[in-house]
Amino acid sequence: MEKKDINTRADVALLVDSFYIKIRNDETLGPIFNNAISDWDKHLNHLTTFWESSLFFSRKLEHKYKGNPLDAHVKVDKDNNNSITELHFGIWLNYWLQTIDELFQGEVAENAKRRARKMGTFLYLKIFHARSENQS
Repeated sequence: MEKKDINTRADVALLVDSFYIKIRNDETLGPIFNNAISDWDKHLNHLTTFWESSLFFSRKLEHKYKGNPLDAHVKVDKDNNNSITELHFGIWLNYWLQTIDELFQGEVAENAKRRARKMGTFLYLKIFHARSENQS
């Protein structure tokens, strides 16, 4: 079966839902995510909106992302005794890339990979910056 590109909110939802099944079951990431998120349906919908907004920012979308992922990730790190490392981001990114490759191919799929790489790096740097600010 030939894979298609990510074109719709339903495609993004399939990607996000499939990806977070892996995350929730991972022995390293699962405990962090499962402790931080109490309403998975709501969170998955929120993340679908985030990725839809990120991938289709030039489209008129029914759902608009509202939130601050930087602050959310800094809080999760703090709640986990500042224990999030590059290993966590590496595992996260590998699952993201793997899930995209399993389900999709095309320009938007490749863009989703690039955006995740950039976002992971940016969040990782933000977490460490926040740690240094809290120590001063």
